[in-house]
Amino acid sequence: MTDESGWKHSDDPHAVLTARGMRAMAHPVRMQLVGLLRKHGPSTATRLAEQLGLNSGATSYHLRQLAAAGFVEEDPERGNARERWWRSSHPLTVWTGDELADEEPDTAVGFLRSVLAAHTLLGQRALDAFETMPRDWRRTVDLSDLVLLITPAEAEQLSAELSTVIGRYRRVDTAGPAPEGAEPVAVVLHVLPEPQAEPAAEEPR
Repeated sequence: MTDESGWKHSDDPHAVLTARGMRAMAHPVRMQLVGLLRKHGPSTATRLAEQLGLNSGATSYHLRQLAAAGFVEEDPERGNARERWWRSSHPLTVWTGDELADEEPDTAVGFLRSVLAAHTLLGQRALDAFETMPRDWRRTVDLSDLVLLITPAEAEQLSAELSTVIGRYRRVDTAGPAPEGAEPVAVVLHVLPEPQAEPAAEEPR
């Protein structure tokens, strides 16, 4: 993905998420900042603040926290003593989850909630523009969901196979020519074990 977190099965250059990284990214603003830098390239705190409706001081603070955790870095090819430019340190971040969730479940949940909030915002923005989309693009919008009865091993296989299919297409950060009419399209993948409903209590006889 070109936003904050990546496919679980990825061979691309990436940052593997650590507990420190999860804590740094467990904030919706930081999640959005990394996403903007990965999608649109290097920028300044002032420009990023304008895009997010924040003040540049708050944006600068969050960028420094992200830099300390290794997600962003200063761009030495741009800027000067008065204006800092920032860029993403990696094209995507890969969440593996297993050991981190065992060691720090609260931290893992906080991070995943920020990811989900970013995905929700992404969907809301797309639907806000739905009425003005060209008809061909409106037809591509898909918000379907299914419930599958599968094992944990099958769920892992499903994620890997979906990642392989998605990998056949061009990411925004991947160099190379795109056919005429190509536009950025967000692909959000959720594989979520469904909580079991509590059995209904029997009526007293």
